[in-house]
Amino acid sequence: MNHAVENPSVLSTTRGKLILVLLCSVGFLDFMDSVIVNVALPSMQHHLNFSEQGLQWVATGYLLTYGGFMLLGGRAADMIGRRRVLVIGVVVFALASLVGGFATTSSMLVCARLVQGAGAALMMPAALSLVTTTFEEGSDRHRALGVWGAMIGLASTAGVLLGGVLTQAFGWRSVLLINPIICVLIFAAIYRLLPDDRHRAPSGGFDAAGAVLGTGGMLLLVYAVVEAPNTGWNSLSTILRLACAALLLFAFVVNEHRHPNPLMPLSIFRVRGLAAADATQLLAIAGFLSMFFFLSLYMQNVLGYSALRTGLVYLPVTFAVGLGAGGSTKLIPLTGTRPLIVGGSLVASVGVFLLSRLQVDGDFVTDLLPGMLVMGVGLGTVLVSITNAANAGVSPDKAGLAASLLNSSQQLGGALGLAVLTTIATSRTTSLLASGTPPPEALASGFNRALLASAVAILVAAVIGLGTYNTRTNDAPM
Repeated sequence: MNHAVENPSVLSTTRGKLILVLLCSVGFLDFMDSVIVNVALPSMQHHLNFSEQGLQWVATGYLLTYGGFMLLGGRAADMIGRRRVLVIGVVVFALASLVGGFATTSSMLVCARLVQGAGAALMMPAALSLVTTTFEEGSDRHRALGVWGAMIGLASTAGVLLGGVLTQAFGWRSVLLINPIICVLIFAAIYRLLPDDRHRAPSGGFDAAGAVLGTGGMLLLVYAVVEAPNTGWNSLSTILRLACAALLLFAFVVNEHRHPNPLMPLSIFRVRGLAAADATQLLAIAGFLSMFFFLSLYMQNVLGYSALRTGLVYLPVTFAVGLGAGGSTKLIPLTGTRPLIVGGSLVASVGVFLLSRLQVDGDFVTDLLPGMLVMGVGLGTVLVSITNAANAGVSPDKAGLAASLLNSSQQLGGALGLAVLTTIATSRTTSLLASGTPPPEALASGFNRALLASAVAILVAAVIGLGTYNTRTNDAPM
């Protein structure tokens, strides 16, 4: 029987293409908002009288609830319907963005970002699981996930660029107020393109204990990691937070093993290579997001670039990410995902290593551009291939869970990377300043030390990537 006739390509239809554009727009928006506020932080601090410690929560507050509620959002999508959860997430995200855009106090803005992150935690796994359930395994899914991976990679660079342009042209409020406009378009497209897939509540009752333990454990873990650079990794408060998070997550696993209808069925980890793909994503994102963070600080605080110029510097990276993503999408049917995960990570590690040798009087063309382009190609390759590997062989009823696990590793990796590498950079800079080194040289050296650690993290991701499932093999991933 002709397989092509039996399973016609959804992606070849106009409706299929529009669905993919819609879902990738959701992923792009959510991930972009992780970084778009960074260049607007000085303006926010000036207008709302933020303290230095309070200002960081504009960025980390979003990551806290985004990572903390991701598992709950993904499983809710599987249990009550992906379109329904996506709609709820879009509404929450839009309203929180609107409140944040009109915030009159620092507390109001931070609270809005916390709620915004929770909305994103509902949107992202619902959207990714819709990609994997709409497009069947094979060429359609490889191409769809290739576009998805490219969009996520581009969001990290486009967010910095767009944030700089909007802040300089319209002020800091515009980086939040643009979201409700986009959400209205997404909301309309959801009901136009996506079928109603609501489900009946499964028998066995809702796993309320799992929801509390899992969400509480993830929230406390991310919070502990984010706060560690301020309180100290060896401080009693950090140790207690990490210990309590570990206890909650251990209790969550025990509960999931015993509950008749668990929030996270542990059988998901029988999908071969899934845990390795999530671990690879965690370490890779820890290196990539930290690289963007420290490179932006280097350009503004050492080279004296404006927010707009800093954003524009990332423009070539978007083309490099697109090149890596497009090339890997075509190569996956030929090589499978594992060689691309490993190879892309090695290439990206070399690119970040080149960036770890920046000078106080660094030049864009000779010192920044080569490393950024190499890194961008690797970034696009890694994100596309990991997304494919992490979703291979996952049954439709667990697609939201698999998506939430992958995205949770992404958020935890980002928070962990920034926390650990900020400590490394700060320690190096403080030590040099104490010895009389001029501030620009001390800052550059601290950033270089952190970028070197980023390169090492991505290199370790390449090693772990050897354990991921290779989609070209004939064996089933289960």
